[in-house]
Amino acid sequence: MSDAVRGLMRRARSATLATALADEGGRAYASLVTVACDADASPILLLSELAEHTRNLKADPRASLLFENASGRANPQTGPRATVMGSIEPTGEERHARRFLARHPSAARYAGFGDFAFHIMSVDRIHFVGGFARAVWMDGANARSDRIAAETIAAAEPSVLDHMNADHADAIDLYANCLLDRRGSGWKMAAVDSEGCDLRCGHSIARLDFPNPVNDAGALRIVLVDLARQARSRGA
Repeated sequence: MSDAVRGLMRRARSATLATALADEGGRAYASLVTVACDADASPILLLSELAEHTRNLKADPRASLLFENASGRANPQTGPRATVMGSIEPTGEERHARRFLARHPSAARYAGFGDFAFHIMSVDRIHFVGGFARAVWMDGANARSDRIAAETIAAAEPSVLDHMNADHADAIDLYANCLLDRRGSGWKMAAVDSEGCDLRCGHSIARLDFPNPVNDAGALRIVLVDLARQARSRGA
C-alpha cells in the first residue's frame, strides 16, 4: 500500500491542506493548495505569508494533506485517498524550489516575491483508504521512498534532465504518446526520481512509473533506454 500512497502523492497537482486556526482556539481550517513532491516523495508547497493557512502553520506547524483520486468517480467512496499528517516548515533548499516550479511553471511569476516561501512536510502518519471500506493506518516512513536511492537520483537529476531534454526529445514524446496514451509533441522531462519521472507539455503533466525502483544513475539510464525501446515497439 505504500506504493499506492506515493503514487497518489506524486501524481497530485493539488491537495486539501488542514491546519488549526491560530486565532480561534485551534478550530479546523481546510484550504486548497498546489503541491509537488521531493525526490523521496515528501510534499512541497509554495505558500503566501498572507494566507490564512500560513499564519496557522507559524503558530502550529502540525497539519494534514488530503490526496485523492476519488472526486471524479461516479461513486467517490470507491476511489483511493490518503490523509498525510506531519509538520510543515519553510525550506530554503534549491531542489525543493526547482521541483515545485517544474510541476507548476506558472508559479515562477510570484515565487520570488518576498511574501512567498517554499515549505516541505515531514510526514509522521498516514491514513490510507484504498476504496470503500478499505482503510489502514501507516507510519510516515511509508510515504517516503528509499532514502539512499532518493538522494542518489536527486544528485543526478539536473544532468539527467538536461541530457534527456536536449538529446532525446523524441524518446520523451514516445514515452508520453505510446506508454501513457498522451497526445502531442514537445513533451519535456520535468523531474525524475527513483520510482519514475514526470513529463510536461504546456500545462499538462503525466507521470511515468518505472517497472522497478532504481538506485543509481546507471540503473536509471538502463530503465530509460528500455522504456524508449518499449515505446518504439508499441508505436510501430
